[in-house]
Amino acid sequence: MGVMPVNKLLLNMSLPMMISMLVQALYNIVDSVFVAKLSENALTAVSLAFPIQTLLIALGTGTGVGVNSLLSKQLGEGDLRQVSKTAMNGIFLAAINFIVFVIVGIVGVRPFYASQLKEADPEIMSFGIQYLTIVCVCSFGLYTQLIFEKLLQSTGKTLYSMITQAVGAVINIILDPILIFGLFGMPKLGVAGAAIATVIGQIVGGTLGILFNIKKNKEITLFIKGFRPDGKTIANIYKVGVPAIIMQAIGSVMTYGMNMILITFSSTATAVFGVYFKLQSFFFMPVFGLNNGLIPIVAYNYGAGKRSRLVKAVKCSLVYAFALLFVGFIVFQTVPATLLGMFEASDEMLAIGVPALHIIGIHFLAAWFCIIAGSVFQALGNGVYSLVVSVARQLVVLLPVAYLLAQLGGLNAVWWAFPIAETMSLCVSALFMIRIHKKVISKVPDND
Repeated sequence: MGVMPVNKLLLNMSLPMMISMLVQALYNIVDSVFVAKLSENALTAVSLAFPIQTLLIALGTGTGVGVNSLLSKQLGEGDLRQVSKTAMNGIFLAAINFIVFVIVGIVGVRPFYASQLKEADPEIMSFGIQYLTIVCVCSFGLYTQLIFEKLLQSTGKTLYSMITQAVGAVINIILDPILIFGLFGMPKLGVAGAAIATVIGQIVGGTLGILFNIKKNKEITLFIKGFRPDGKTIANIYKVGVPAIIMQAIGSVMTYGMNMILITFSSTATAVFGVYFKLQSFFFMPVFGLNNGLIPIVAYNYGAGKRSRLVKAVKCSLVYAFALLFVGFIVFQTVPATLLGMFEASDEMLAIGVPALHIIGIHFLAAWFCIIAGSVFQALGNGVYSLVVSVARQLVVLLPVAYLLAQLGGLNAVWWAFPIAETMSLCVSALFMIRIHKKVISKVPDND
């Protein structure tokens, strides 16, 4: 972390995560492809679940970001006793997150769908309740996987983190058609089968994460006997973690709001929006994998007082992020009909989806900088900057603009809210990056 050439270190840290997240993105797409073969209503039901799924993941990944950043800084400072203490408090917080979503799954899923669908097809409601209840009540696998992956990432063991994600996703992909369509003598479970395949994959990934930490992660000592939650450690985790949680939770609010806007046009419009999120993940997930490699490098070298390494890591990440999202922009502009065709797109879905992907894809040209900047803010303990950018983009600009465009210009105009909001995000992120360079990065001693 402190001596390997920076570009090599970044690739070593990031590539396993980028590959595993590509597998995750492939799973997201394949999952919806299989569901779409049931019916468009089934695809719509799963798409409408996205806000709660986003919130569920937000708690896990946001807590993990806080643990990752704090652990990396403590490793840079050589404080191994505190490292293990932080790890155990992170595991404790993951267990609390699971309990919260068991409650959501039992009492919150039906009113959540009812608020979006109103008088829409009751079949969508039935499919959605089946799917989301299973995902929430059985989320212990997800939370186990997320926290133990972050422990591996914080110590540079991203290969093992990649394995846990990849194995879980591959199992998911294999089980999807078996459980959805009742292959090999299994009962045909439909949408519920997709949910069961998801949680089984997460449980396997989480189990592997535990084993890898026990066997391979020697920097962290896991202990149960004598453990007590520590308020100061939890506060330090959430100093970075809460902004990260809120940022993703804001994404949940945004998708919920967009679903409410789009359902006024048709359920097909909400299905297109859900398909877009699945497709864009294939390009954004590798960038998030890059972030997972960047955050501990920046935090470690900040703690170790090595400014030149910190700056070079950020510059290399910006180049790689731009390349990845530029490819995504080209794909969305050139073959949108082919992409939608993977989801059994009807003529109506193609008529809505092709212009939607053309327009939304424009925001890729700005998002690369915003994502990397947000990771730098988090790694340096200034997650509130990321929070401000996210709130401004998704709540202050995106939803109000989408609503106004829906009233003034119809469905095709709604999609322009995405590039408009991302342009604002680019401007604010650039201003914050300049500020953090002057106030934080430039004052780090260069002990390299």
